[in-house]
Amino acid sequence: MKMHSVESRFIAIVIGALLVFVAPLFVLFLILSSDRVARERLQNTEVLLRTNVQALGKPLWDFDRESIEQIVGDLQADPDIGYVRVRDTSDAIDIGKPTMAPDPGEARSIVKADVLHRASDGIKKVGTAEIWLRKDGIFARFSKDEMTIFAIFFFAVATLFTAALIGNRITIIRPLMRLTAAIEATRRLGSRHHVDWTANDEMGALAKNFNEMQSRLEREEAELKLAHARATDIYNLTPAMLFSIDGRNRITAVSDYWLTATGYRREQVIGREFTDFVDAEWREVYRTRHGDGPDDGICEVTVRFRCADASVIDVLILETGVAASSGQQALTLSVMTDVTDLKEAENRNHRQAITDHLTGLLNRQGFEAVLDELIGEADQLGRPLACLFVDLDRFKWINDNLGHASGDDVLCQVAMRLRRQLRAGDVIARLGGDEFAILLSAPDAHQLALDVSDRLVASLRAPLAIGGTELNVSASIGVAVYPDHASTAACLLQKSDMAMYARKRSGKNGVQIFDNNMVDIARRRLEIEQFIDQGLRDDWFTAHLQPIVGLADGRLAGFEALMRLQHPDRGILPPAEIVGIAEENGSIGRIGETILSKSLASLAIISKLEGLADSYLAVNFSPLQFEPALPARLAALLLDHGITPSRIVIEITEAVLMLDNPVVREVLDALSDLGCRIALDDFGTGYSSLSYLNRFPVDIVKVDQSFTRSLSSEQPDVRRKSRMLVEGIRTISHQMGCAVVAEGIETAEQWDILQAMDVEFGQGYLLSRPLPLEALLEKLGEFEVPERRAAAS
Repeated sequence: MKMHSVESRFIAIVIGALLVFVAPLFVLFLILSSDRVARERLQNTEVLLRTNVQALGKPLWDFDRESIEQIVGDLQADPDIGYVRVRDTSDAIDIGKPTMAPDPGEARSIVKADVLHRASDGIKKVGTAEIWLRKDGIFARFSKDEMTIFAIFFFAVATLFTAALIGNRITIIRPLMRLTAAIEATRRLGSRHHVDWTANDEMGALAKNFNEMQSRLEREEAELKLAHARATDIYNLTPAMLFSIDGRNRITAVSDYWLTATGYRREQVIGREFTDFVDAEWREVYRTRHGDGPDDGICEVTVRFRCADASVIDVLILETGVAASSGQQALTLSVMTDVTDLKEAENRNHRQAITDHLTGLLNRQGFEAVLDELIGEADQLGRPLACLFVDLDRFKWINDNLGHASGDDVLCQVAMRLRRQLRAGDVIARLGGDEFAILLSAPDAHQLALDVSDRLVASLRAPLAIGGTELNVSASIGVAVYPDHASTAACLLQKSDMAMYARKRSGKNGVQIFDNNMVDIARRRLEIEQFIDQGLRDDWFTAHLQPIVGLADGRLAGFEALMRLQHPDRGILPPAEIVGIAEENGSIGRIGETILSKSLASLAIISKLEGLADSYLAVNFSPLQFEPALPARLAALLLDHGITPSRIVIEITEAVLMLDNPVVREVLDALSDLGCRIALDDFGTGYSSLSYLNRFPVDIVKVDQSFTRSLSSEQPDVRRKSRMLVEGIRTISHQMGCAVVAEGIETAEQWDILQAMDVEFGQGYLLSRPLPLEALLEKLGEFEVPERRAAAS
């Protein structure tokens, strides 16, 4: 395409200069010359008019029309005069040429004069004459000399303009055209063309600089092409799925490895939106990838990608790029990594993290997550949610006596039975140990929970086949309903746990619905636990001793050490409540050691008194205290206090023997071998079995205080049966070589009856309450009187 913009601008500048500077001068010259010529012609006309006016005086006076017409004709013959008119004062003569007067607007000027005649009586006006000058053209006003001057001026201006135009074309336009041609050739052909122009002027310098610039750009292009080739090789040879997209998420480039990994061809993907290859469910995640990440130019997103063979893989995309600015389009470079195996491993780890490895049920973490979700659904749907807390009864005995493998087998079978009683959408989890939790969502969740709980209890009635033997297992179930009983997920689980423990305390193997009284019980339990912890730290625990006397003579035979917690503000707290909680939270061992140590120290002091050197000390032991190290610890304490083992009686309950734990049996045998005696406490209650007396090294049998009180009952039938039971216990114990101690003697009648039955020893409030050492020392004198009545008083 020809370009004449520079030349056109040059012509416009020259013409503009002529119009701005020369043309105004020329117009001014024309105006001045025209005015001069007009003035000269006007003056000539006026002179001519005055001359002819003198000639018209006599003809008008004489009414000589012919002479007047001749003079008017001579005047009108002048080329500058367009119209002549002569009239006398009487309007008798009115001659004008031409006959039809022109339009006054066509006259340049009108000259009028009075015609005078010198008569005998003086000069008189005889008429008027007027001459109309013609309007001339612009060039008609100038003379030939002036027109010549004008022609010379125009020729000079044209010559100057032509010379300037030719000089501009030679010195400016030609090199510019060559420069333009070089640029156009560079654009069309892609190679760097140079300008063939040398001159020692500005255009020469421009051409030289342009050629140098072309050479430098040519070198830079070569380097850039080399760098681009290297970058392309790196882009394609890098063993990673690289791709680039523009601001509209359209793919602009992909690496060879990307194509190999996905199975697509380059022409299939270039220009398409990347979301076309993302699984439909994940496209919105990819589009909003910049929303949640840090504002550092790098974003990370994981989506599902569809390959060319329709397979789906999980990919991690790391994207970095620049936003559109300074006329540049937004571009990004992304690295796509196949994380399918990693996601599967992550999902597997997640499933393992929330799944109990033994039963395949949810574990506590998974259960709490599901519980939070179901609480949210319950709020949205306005539907209650029931939580069942299931705890197996006697499971610790199974683990301790049959082994953990059998315990695991029990848990698996129980989990299977529980699962079968639930609906498909119900949630069941193993929280740990032998604890299970179940979630039931239904409009009638309260009643459904009771029905399901009954079915769960019933499903465990059939024996379990464990290691070739049949084993009976039962469960205690606590039920709490959201939002009736709890306002949060944690509170719901806690209150179902409270209800379960309430069922445990009520006899196990059944269902208990949560009520608010359990909160008070739990609060009381927490308070007792705090008292126990502080009591162990601040030495609040003391050992009170209750005398044990011979019923035949009333003499002191020994003492039973009883645990007491002396609170500085509340006094002595109920020991049974403390023992139960201490056994549950595991602090009973520390309490037992404290009481044992203090009671032995008290026995050492009592032994120094006259007649009490051989008195014995009965100490109660919890089943949890029977550890293999117990005999050694007891022996060390006896050695420290100088007490022989034969003076120590280990009191155990039937619960210890019921466990039939080999460790317990070994500890009892070791204590017996040490020289300590074993007493079976509260005999006749619970699951009493005479086989205990044969299977375990029992030396003393203690009749439960409930039988002692019944001996003096106001109901004859109760009295009779109680006497038969006590006599039976005495007879069997004596035949097994065991001494008998009656607990809870509160009246003289009971004393007499027991003495008549030949029961050797007794203890109770009739004799003395459990007392601290100081108070006991003051009371010991009462037991020195041989007669029983004196002792009773």
